[in-house]
Amino acid sequence: MTAPAFETLLYVVEDGIATITLNRPDKLNAFTATMMAELIKVFDLTDADDAVRAVIVTGAGRAFCAGADLSAGGATFDRNSPQAVEREQGKVGDVYRDGGGRVVLRIYESLKPIIAAVNGAAVGIGATMQLPMDIRLASAEARFGFVFARRGITPEACSSWFLPRLVGMQTALEWCFTGRVFGAQEAHERGLVRSLHAPEDLLPAARALAREIADNAAPVSVALSRQLLWRMAGADHPMEAHKVDSRAIQARGAAADAREGVSAFLEKRPPTYPDKVSTDLPDIWPEWGEHPFR
Repeated sequence: MTAPAFETLLYVVEDGIATITLNRPDKLNAFTATMMAELIKVFDLTDADDAVRAVIVTGAGRAFCAGADLSAGGATFDRNSPQAVEREQGKVGDVYRDGGGRVVLRIYESLKPIIAAVNGAAVGIGATMQLPMDIRLASAEARFGFVFARRGITPEACSSWFLPRLVGMQTALEWCFTGRVFGAQEAHERGLVRSLHAPEDLLPAARALAREIADNAAPVSVALSRQLLWRMAGADHPMEAHKVDSRAIQARGAAADAREGVSAFLEKRPPTYPDKVSTDLPDIWPEWGEHPFR
């Protein structure tokens, strides 16, 4: 698949790993309406490309993403400003949709595992867009901030759902109440990031993790596992998980991937999984219609 050209992103696929780089380094990769639209589009591409087995998201230059582009000044978050109108398209009921939330919901629906390689400042939407990514690695020099209360606004991008699930309610409230920017060590200690790395080691570590997934795991199993764990995070009883787990294991147990996985293990060889995410995802969510997360 030919890599498209983007205005605010770099996109490269190599040996089964897609790397998405936020690419406005002169603006610390600040989030704009164009970046919003391009992020939604790029995750459509990773889902559709069976050559992509894992995705890495990082930033160009000194920052991961320093939050919303504030070039409109005090009107940046005013729904009536041109910048907000462009970023917040569509409605939920009578409320215009938050642009960061549109990106986060698209990431949540991803069929490929997503690794954040947080290379620098990650503030506002730069922090909240990471929350539905599956594993976050950070440079020891990275900094994080849920700064909304210090800008006179509130947490966005579905972070009121994701953040307490990742770090617990007490930490989520502290970070949102104070709006302070904190270092990578605190992010690691509180569970926001999985590991810290020297700046030069960050991307190699992310690629090594992506490589382990790409080389060993069945893509359809990974896609279903990702959706099972994320969706069941909001279930109100384990019976809901039992029902959907049962559908999934029944469907995958009869698939060619399961035969290959067992055979490769017994024969002590690397597996070659034949099933494809684009064509072989079973419908394990009948109450929501076929593949509702596409």
